[in-house]
Amino acid sequence: MKNGMSGKFLSYLSGNLAGNFAGFVIGMASTRLVAHFFTTRSIHNLWGLTARKTVVDKQSFHALEWCISTLIGFLVFEVVSKFLKQKLDDLLPRYKATRWLVETQEAPAKN
Repeated sequence: MKNGMSGKFLSYLSGNLAGNFAGFVIGMASTRLVAHFFTTRSIHNLWGLTARKTVVDKQSFHALEWCISTLIGFLVFEVVSKFLKQKLDDLLPRYKATRWLVETQEAPAKN
């Protein structure tokens, strides 16, 4: 029973690792999306007088960055963990990351 639980745990970790990492990276990169449309007052744009983008205060800017990165990161995580993993398992069933673990656990149980 202990081997079955560790196998399930390892398959859970390997299945979610790609989704978590991709969601994190894309979420962090999406903060540039907010900077593309909004700016804050600073000396670079003469405190908003010469800004070509919409000027918001720093708290709103950081809140927008946080919300957008969380939302986009979550969406990417869900797409990768659900759809992409399912497609890869359908296309490449022989190359699953934890297949070697399942095969080694089944071999002693049959004898």
